[in-house]
Amino acid sequence: MTEVSEVELAVGGMTCASCSSRIEKKLNRMEGVTATVNLATEKAKVAYADGVEVPQLIALIEKLGYSAEEILPPAPEPVDTGAPAPTTADITEPDTLRQRLIVSAALALPVVLLAMVPALQFDNWQWLSLTLAAPVVVWGGLPFHRAAFTNLRHAAATMDTLVSVGTLAAFGWSLWALFFGDAGMPGMRHGFDLTASPGDGASTIYLEVAAGVITFILLGRWLEARSKRRAGAALRALLELGAKDVTVLRDGTEQRIPVGRLAVGDRFVVRPGETVATDGTVVEGASAVDASMLTGESVPVDVGTGDTVTGATVNTSGRLVVTATRVGADTQLARMARLVEDTQTGKAQVQRLADRIAGVFVPVVLVIAVGTLGGWLGATGDATAAFTAAVAVLIIACPCALGLATPTALMVGTGRGAQLGILIKGPEVLESTRKVDTVVLDKTGTVTTGRMDLKDVYVAGDTGERQLLRLAGALEHASEHPVARAVATGAADRLGIAAEELPAPRGFANVAGSGVRGTVDGHDVLAGRERLLADAGVTGLDQVAKLRDDAEAAGRTAVLVAWDGVARGVLTVADTPKETSAEAVRELRALGLAPVLLTGDNKAVATAVADAVGIGPDAVYAEVLPQDKVDVVRRLQGEGRVVAMVGDGVNDAAALAAADLGLAMGTGTDAAIEASDLTLVRGDLRVAADAIRLSRKTLATIKGNLFWAFGYNVAALPLAAAGLLNPMIAGAAMAFSSVFVVTNSLRLRTFT
Repeated sequence: MTEVSEVELAVGGMTCASCSSRIEKKLNRMEGVTATVNLATEKAKVAYADGVEVPQLIALIEKLGYSAEEILPPAPEPVDTGAPAPTTADITEPDTLRQRLIVSAALALPVVLLAMVPALQFDNWQWLSLTLAAPVVVWGGLPFHRAAFTNLRHAAATMDTLVSVGTLAAFGWSLWALFFGDAGMPGMRHGFDLTASPGDGASTIYLEVAAGVITFILLGRWLEARSKRRAGAALRALLELGAKDVTVLRDGTEQRIPVGRLAVGDRFVVRPGETVATDGTVVEGASAVDASMLTGESVPVDVGTGDTVTGATVNTSGRLVVTATRVGADTQLARMARLVEDTQTGKAQVQRLADRIAGVFVPVVLVIAVGTLGGWLGATGDATAAFTAAVAVLIIACPCALGLATPTALMVGTGRGAQLGILIKGPEVLESTRKVDTVVLDKTGTVTTGRMDLKDVYVAGDTGERQLLRLAGALEHASEHPVARAVATGAADRLGIAAEELPAPRGFANVAGSGVRGTVDGHDVLAGRERLLADAGVTGLDQVAKLRDDAEAAGRTAVLVAWDGVARGVLTVADTPKETSAEAVRELRALGLAPVLLTGDNKAVATAVADAVGIGPDAVYAEVLPQDKVDVVRRLQGEGRVVAMVGDGVNDAAALAAADLGLAMGTGTDAAIEASDLTLVRGDLRVAADAIRLSRKTLATIKGNLFWAFGYNVAALPLAAAGLLNPMIAGAAMAFSSVFVVTNSLRLRTFT
């Protein structure tokens, strides 16, 4: 079997969708290679088979005229996430562009003003314009000319080709008119038109077009670079959450070490106000932990001995001693960052269509520009108007907005999701959220808390409630069964004491499948099923039978309690719905989804939970074995429904994978998280509705961006070819289209 390896490459020199499309196409033509190239993140994710080496991939990209280098995992530092830190190029690119933009703008502004306002034109103004415009065209436009030349050597054309050819043509025409025509004569004047108007070519100069277009496009590029950096800010913020140093316990003494040297099994101290260094289990102390930066949940969570804590969360109160269970790239923070990074590198289906169009768009535009020039010359014989229209076509058609439409929206949407505790596994997931119409909810741990709680206390005869709670709670406290723990904890809470303060039973015995027995405060106590009490010859069972039947009809588990041979009362326990589950079901319905409850529990329990959260009895699948959950999902799909599944356990993993959209609670198992499409870091079902809303909004933003980018080019090309656009106005409009797309994507940062 052929082994497949993966590598991530940083690609430099890409400027538009046709660049990324060309690199992707060439890489995918290599045997055994599957590649995705992302313009916004400037990365290529490549899967390659045996026989292909990374240097070969880099050499191919460099042969196309771009730079490439392998992104290696960073050295162990704060939290080794396995995701790359920003490179020097990332940091300097906006600054270099800014410098080029400022100089070009300062030189181009007088040129544009002199050309647009005839009243400012003095004798020999055209020579001042040439002096100011030349550095803008040569130095300011150098990135475009260099890229166009590289592309030419490889018989390719990109957006840079259009900008370079257009501006150099305008500048070259102006030089010819100044030195060999009449434009250099003292006293020469000409006005400024928004359209291509007839005129004497020998006395017409286009210096304002050459300088203005380059300045506008540099402005667009700089705004793009800045916005792209802002779009990736959420991921960078995620990577920077980790602690830098940690206090470890070695041989009973505290030592301060860099967090990168922490190993699994190390015990470390977290004082109030400090960041938890890595994922671990609390072995000493109690506190409240603020996990808002990872889960979006504002209320701190109480933790004590035996509870797990996540790296990058903040200890708000007590001192904790924690044993490290995961370090480096295995931590939840690192996995979250990797998931976000992978999603941002991927491509939605709509973007693949855009890339294919961009790949053929530039050559088509060059043909249209030549056709426009020939058409105008043939129809009017006016070289000036023909040239103006042809240059406008070249400049207006730059497809850079196409290349930014999807990746910028993905970057912002996934970054915002990470801040809210929503992890989107891949861009193709967005397509699924739009079509989903049914959501299957696993009951235990998803809709309910996943733990038993004491609900009702019923006493028989003249028995006192406090005595019933004390004796039953003390006996159950000696058992580890979930029902017993619920009774013990609930009894202690209602008595106003800690569970440890309940009296210790003597002669404790666990009767398998029936209950427990022992002596508490001199009383022989029994707690459990009716069978246990009947076998012991307990009297008065008829007094508690009705209470037991009512509890079980309400979907609760009944614990019968007796002492000294007499039935004394009934305690009921239940796994109750989370406080937010009913609201979550309402939100899911508002999104057009039909909720379905799925559980292995009996029908009575399932129906009670469904009623409590607002799911109708017809939408309940109870007594479903773990291996049969997939069958329920497939049955719903067979009815023509598009199914989302929300679950948290190992037994949900197969159903999550089978569903059209799988959503795993991050509080659940690794198997469930791996099988899902969306991970909800917080154990709150309302986040499922938020995740679907965010995914749909991100997809809508992508489609809006693509509509603008496509529509803009399609609408503007005929205007330019018809001579209704001055090339400089075309350059400004083209730059604005890219800025619009990025700005529109940045609106996702406000999603709540």
